Amino acid sequence: MHILYCGLDANEYNRICACDSAKEIWDKLVVTYEGTSQVRETKINMFVHQYELFKTQPDETIKEMFTRFTDITNNLKSLGKTYTNVEMVRKILRCLPKNKRGPKITAIEEAQNLKTLALDNLLGKLMTHEIHLKEDEKEKETQSKKGVAFKTGSEDDISSERRVKQRG
Repeated sequence: MHILYCGLDANEYNRICACDSAKEIWDKLVVTYEGTSQVRETKINMFVHQYELFKTQPDETIKEMFTRFTDITNNLKSLGKTYTNVEMVRKILRCLPKNKRGPKITAIEEAQNLKTLALDNLLGKLMTHEIHLKEDEKEKETQSKKGVAFKTGSEDDISSERRVKQRG
């Protein structure tokens, strides 16, 4: 009991100080932080739902998307629900937008054995691809700003300009 007392702050201590055994303290802390089994099941269902509906948000970077995904899977793991590495890799590949990253997804699926591809390696490949996409966008913007300028004017202006050049 003394070890449990030492690991708690004042608010937590006040919550458990009337307990008579370490088991009673532990059970009260479990209910406080994890909830009852019904609360736990509700949390698992909520996070599984988030996992199943997980999609990349518009204008979200790969790193931001991966952080959200990791938060969901870590919460599930802490509640006893885990997914295999292959399931998570496939989920990430399915949630990416096809318009920008479609060819890269296909290349990863064909070139890599998804059963052995670590989630962190997938993150690295996708972040590298995202950097290349951003560089391509910057290059296109730069090229579009380098437009060609044409001189315009009326036919009278053009005719008088020719006469001036012919005289000179």
